[in-house]
Amino acid sequence: MTAHAVALRTVPGSEPETTPEQLLSRTALGDEQAFAALYDHLAGPIFGTVLQVLRSRAYAEEVTQEVLLEIWRKAATFDLARGRVQTWVLTIAHRRAIDRVRSGQSAVNREERADRLDLRRPYDDVTETTLDRLDRAHVRAALAVLTDLQRESIPLSYFQGYTTREVSEKLGVAIGTVKTRMRDGLIRLRDALGVHR
Repeated sequence: MTAHAVALRTVPGSEPETTPEQLLSRTALGDEQAFAALYDHLAGPIFGTVLQVLRSRAYAEEVTQEVLLEIWRKAATFDLARGRVQTWVLTIAHRRAIDRVRSGQSAVNREERADRLDLRRPYDDVTETTLDRLDRAHVRAALAVLTDLQRESIPLSYFQGYTTREVSEKLGVAIGTVKTRMRDGLIRLRDALGVHR
């Protein structure tokens, strides 16, 4: 701002303009002193309006600053024929406060939707690894109670996908013997693992 521009705004011996409308008109021309006076005049009512909506002093202070910054930027767009400055400013303040509430609610809604979509159970790597080791040790101990034929035929059938006939051919044992040994072996495994029907 040049010294010449400041001299044009302030005529020596004249009363400074003090209504919000006059201060806003000067603010629109870039008069920082007029904006400072307008700020002093409107900050309280803006804060009160915003606080009624937000119910949080910290958020209300933040939104009040945003509103005052918007007034500084949009001062030239205000039309005196459409109403009073204070009404315009408080309308902006109320809208900003409502926007803040909606924004906060949207964030909460997004988090709730994300939580509902995340159906994975919490995973504790250490616990899972420990339980896997204990399960394997328990199964190994249970397999030790089986006969050699049972210990060979059950994994072939249940873990490698062989049919009873294929297990019989692979082990060179009659199919009836394989079926009986597998049935007996599964019963022994169930008892050893503590699985009860």
